[in-house]
Amino acid sequence: MTQQEHELEEMHQGEPSPPDTITYETDYELGQDNIRPFGLDIHNPVFLISGISIVLFVVISLLNQEASATLFGWLRPWLTSTFDWFLMIAVNIIFLFCLAVAVSPLGKVTIGGEDASPDYGYPSWIAMLFSAGMGIGLLFFSVLEPMYYSLPELESLPLGVNPIGPDGTIGNMGLAGTVFHWGFSAWAVYVVVGLSLAIFCYNLGLPLTLRSAFYPVLGERVWGWWGHAIDILAVFATLFGLTTTLGLGAQQIAAGLTDVFGMEIGQGGTVILILVITAVALGSVMLGMDAGVKRLAEINMWLALGLFFFVLLVGPTLTLLGRFGGTMVDYIVNFIPLSNPFGREDTGYMHGWTTFYWAWWIAWSPFVGMFIARVSRGRSVREFIVCVLILPSLVCALWMSVFGGMALEQLAGGYEGAKEVVVAYKPELSFFRMIDQFPLYNIVAPICLVLIVVFFVTSSDSGSLVIDTITAGGKMDAPVAQRVFWCTFEGLVAIALLLGGGLNALQGAAVSMGIPFTVVVLAMCWCLFLALRAERTKLGMAAGEEATAPQPVRKDEAPRGEAW
Repeated sequence: MTQQEHELEEMHQGEPSPPDTITYETDYELGQDNIRPFGLDIHNPVFLISGISIVLFVVISLLNQEASATLFGWLRPWLTSTFDWFLMIAVNIIFLFCLAVAVSPLGKVTIGGEDASPDYGYPSWIAMLFSAGMGIGLLFFSVLEPMYYSLPELESLPLGVNPIGPDGTIGNMGLAGTVFHWGFSAWAVYVVVGLSLAIFCYNLGLPLTLRSAFYPVLGERVWGWWGHAIDILAVFATLFGLTTTLGLGAQQIAAGLTDVFGMEIGQGGTVILILVITAVALGSVMLGMDAGVKRLAEINMWLALGLFFFVLLVGPTLTLLGRFGGTMVDYIVNFIPLSNPFGREDTGYMHGWTTFYWAWWIAWSPFVGMFIARVSRGRSVREFIVCVLILPSLVCALWMSVFGGMALEQLAGGYEGAKEVVVAYKPELSFFRMIDQFPLYNIVAPICLVLIVVFFVTSSDSGSLVIDTITAGGKMDAPVAQRVFWCTFEGLVAIALLLGGGLNALQGAAVSMGIPFTVVVLAMCWCLFLALRAERTKLGMAAGEEATAPQPVRKDEAPRGEAW
């Protein structure tokens, strides 16, 4: 313990703690369980078990591609139809928990303590939130989903509502069903994980790793096998959730190269693409957070903004903005029916899409949550929830309304290019079939490809930083070689899944990890509540209340791991 801690302990010795005060005291020191072979700095046994398991998965999948395809082809629909009620109830609970914290006095707590100031300004912070949280999916699904939910023959109409009117006009229910998957519910999952990690690291001085969030219920056992199991599960969930996105991005890049430049990119070409882009991501990983990830996130933001305004201004601007307004109304009005897991007849939509998305977001949550936590020091809890929950949700809704709405306008006007590839289920081509009706396609399409590549690289290097932090026991400055290892195997896992079943394998892997990790996220809600209540009490945040417990030792006053 530091001298300041001893003084605080003596000062408060013999004073009874108020009934709602929780004290987190631990002798655990950051990196105490780490081993350092060959100049590395890895947590034992989290890195070893995770690393060996992933290597074995890649080898076995590549050697048994047909069996892998059969397994994952069966796994995804079985999981999404069997655990639909569990996933939907869990996400509803998580969303309501976020709202309750935001409007309660707990929202006044500052991440890092009262005197903490933000490490990043709003533009950079928002750019990193956005690029890490969604990325490639916005381009892959923005045309595919609204179109898919607006075609009765595909039997995936949200709530069974046919949006096609008798005069051929297409309503906004398909867009509302899309926004439901990319809106408040999805981002609420990221809020809980990100806020938990941020509070337990920056306010309570514990390592930046998933196990730390469970200290209120596990105590010192969190540094043992209970904690090892949580972190290992987080690594698997992150890796498979992330590689699903990378696989989708690689497929879309390959389709775009074929569509724009006439290059025939088969399965082997897609593998080469993943290897090349992974190599680019390695360069970004070696540059670190500020020089690599931050700059790429800002490039992402500007390219995405340019593409968005191009489509909005060249297309029927007022009509598309009207689509956004109508979509948000339908989304809010139908939010509760869409969130209901029982008595649904639209099982094609609920099982084929909603439960898959919820499992995917939850599998992604350690990655996105830890990344958001790392860049959010100095924000209040309320500010964190509002910005992470509401702002990205609105941006996603606007993006989907413009790009998906444009595709629906084209369909209503007689152009069926996007419809044809959606019905044939060639999802990687749907976005390009929408923009090929715009002027300057030969210029705009390559820009879209660059945007997808940059999203790919950003996701890969961000994921590498996150997984490396977990497997280094919470250390954020572990040797670069460890990040190189994880970045490399992210690409290899994506290749193994693509060769072992394609899209079904990618989705099956994400769902298989998302379902067990749902239990972890639900438990994290309770632990976060306990921590925020303790912080509010200790900092005297309630009206007329004085601090009655020792101030936590701040990040710059003690090594992480010395909580008080």
